[in-house]
Amino acid sequence: MEQRVVVVGAGLCGSLLALYLAQKGYHVHVYEKRSDPRIHFQSKGRSINLALSDRGLAGLQLVGLDKKALEISIPMKGRQIHSAENSKLSFLPYSGREQEWINSISRQELNHILLNEVEKFSNVNVFFNHECVALDTITGTLSMECEGNMIHTKGEVIFGTDGANSAVRQAFLKQSAIYQFNYSQQFLEAGYKELEIPPSDSDNFRLEKNALHIWPRDGFMMIALPNLDKSFTVTLFMPLKGELSFENLNSSDRVIAFFKTHFPDAYEQMPNLSDDFFNNPTSSLHTVKCFPWQVEGKCVLLGDAAHAVVPFYGQGMNASFEDVLVLSQIIEQNSTNFEWKNILELFQVRRKQNTDAIADLAVDNFYEMRDATADPFFHKKRQLEIYLEQNHSEYFSKYSLVTFREDLSYYQAMTQGRKQDKFLMEFVKNLQKDESINYNLLLEKISLL
Repeated sequence: MEQRVVVVGAGLCGSLLALYLAQKGYHVHVYEKRSDPRIHFQSKGRSINLALSDRGLAGLQLVGLDKKALEISIPMKGRQIHSAENSKLSFLPYSGREQEWINSISRQELNHILLNEVEKFSNVNVFFNHECVALDTITGTLSMECEGNMIHTKGEVIFGTDGANSAVRQAFLKQSAIYQFNYSQQFLEAGYKELEIPPSDSDNFRLEKNALHIWPRDGFMMIALPNLDKSFTVTLFMPLKGELSFENLNSSDRVIAFFKTHFPDAYEQMPNLSDDFFNNPTSSLHTVKCFPWQVEGKCVLLGDAAHAVVPFYGQGMNASFEDVLVLSQIIEQNSTNFEWKNILELFQVRRKQNTDAIADLAVDNFYEMRDATADPFFHKKRQLEIYLEQNHSEYFSKYSLVTFREDLSYYQAMTQGRKQDKFLMEFVKNLQKDESINYNLLLEKISLL
């Protein structure tokens, strides 16, 4: 196969896509505006670790890297809730099935694994410090700047995997009237800042290792994910402006007082809090939706470039990896009558509804994590769901449908899951204190939703 394709962006999605295309025999040129992340680590406020779950693992399995990724992951079996009242702890499993959990993984280390595998192929060239500055979507000509020099290249297809602030998408937007390109960007009122809980003085985890920790509060929250070095990456989510906001936490005294008041158990484990707070950036949170994703079979968007989501379902990376998996399936299904225009049209139609669904679910889950996890009825509902999953294999909660059922589309998982959530919340609210539950009848009612 002599076709040359171009991938813009060597992050997680771009690296996985390039590896798949290389394994299929394509000549692949990958262009990345950053320096090589294996040499120069530049987080720029991006999440240091991510939640890898079944959809993402299926994408990695496509190229034979699922087991290697799990070797650098830490299983998180559920949410450890740190209440506002005396920092009381409660553990909410993600699933009632013992084999279902999510995994904390380093963005940097996973990117390294993918890039190392990509560069094993002689039919791949990776160019760092090449920034996309223009794209002719008609001819598929890409213009890049590298150390002050302009470089032009073409490919059978230009794959835009250059993230939430995609330059390839910007080229689509400039010609939006021609292609009727629709674009929206919705910001949450909250922003985020990454902090750290370091390993203990005895080089151990300071918190429960196999959990995603949540401190839900009124109007803001904090989460923490474990790292292999026994630290935790802590993320504070709160309004950018207002009385309780990042804007008002403008001195070390205010930051310390805030944490002592609202997160006292976490504060005790954060010896570098003030330095981390003022050295790390405050970043915004937004959702990107757009369509069409492809132009005449010449250019196409994948991953965050097509559908950036807020991080509260832990599905951003997983959805991007699923993009590559779905694209591979469409390529295989159309191998005897192969045309890129047809392939990319099928791809965008199949994915658009599903990525819109996970984008909406992610926003919903922000409010669930921040507010509902402190609600006793939410705890009762989760306990009921865990019991159902433990004892009735046919039942999956909304979270399990989204996270552990890669055989279902995001849209199917959202539609069924929302119905179940609404029904079960009403059920537990109306349940009398000593009332027994007819589980078979309950499951029959759920099946009719």
